[in-house]
Amino acid sequence: MRFLSIMIVLSAVLFAIGAAASAAETDAASDKPLVVFLVNEEPDNYEAHRTIPEFAKELHEKHGFRCKVLQGEGDFGAFRFPEFDVLKQADLVVVFFRRCALPKEQMALIREHLKAGKPLVGIRTANHAFSTKVKVAEGHEMWWEFVPEVLGCENRGYGKEKLGVDAAVVAEVADHEILKGVDPQKWHSEGSLYLVKPLVDKKATVLLTGSAGGKTEPIAWTRMCDKSRVFYTSLGYPSDFDLPQCRRLLTNGIRWALNDKSEQTSK
Repeated sequence: MRFLSIMIVLSAVLFAIGAAASAAETDAASDKPLVVFLVNEEPDNYEAHRTIPEFAKELHEKHGFRCKVLQGEGDFGAFRFPEFDVLKQADLVVVFFRRCALPKEQMALIREHLKAGKPLVGIRTANHAFSTKVKVAEGHEMWWEFVPEVLGCENRGYGKEKLGVDAAVVAEVADHEILKGVDPQKWHSEGSLYLVKPLVDKKATVLLTGSAGGKTEPIAWTRMCDKSRVFYTSLGYPSDFDLPQCRRLLTNGIRWALNDKSEQTSK
């Protein structure tokens, strides 16, 4: 009985420590912006449910940003995120999920975020985030126009995954702040090439191109959606997160979107 009591107390202590560690990501460095990541777990979303929490932890520990990862749940036509009210405090929203219809009140918060001139970052499947292909449940809605209106592109299909993508920095913009420290300037990604050319936004600044199977496409760019800064990259294949240049690109993209000029630090 005494042993059982000790185990119960020990479990409670460990739970409290874990909860405190989790809270630290959003509570520590309160002067830093709050970055909210939206992901889902399903076979065609490139393990975002695994790679993004790991990346968010690095973003917090090395760069001090407050990070909150929300993993949605439900069928494509009736999807929802827990704790979604945190978007009201978010300084930046990062989208990495696919083909989900959200409750109208959650979709309204994303639109309000953008209407307020706040930034958004899209990773890989964000280019069909709200492009639902199934029947939408009552009280939910899709947003096909998100891709051209916010990301500034169209989803025109995909190349063959077995080819991968040869990524390269666009020479004319090599001094762009998002490309600072992205080295080498050419590398290979194992993910398929997303076909988006020509971009809807002719004023977008293309930072990276990707080549595969005789095709070359923009794979990272910036644009303005009214007053909101938007950064999108079709990189985000699981093994991309093992590449320092890809993590640096995403970190810099987040800094650019937030217009954050603070020095990068490593702990």
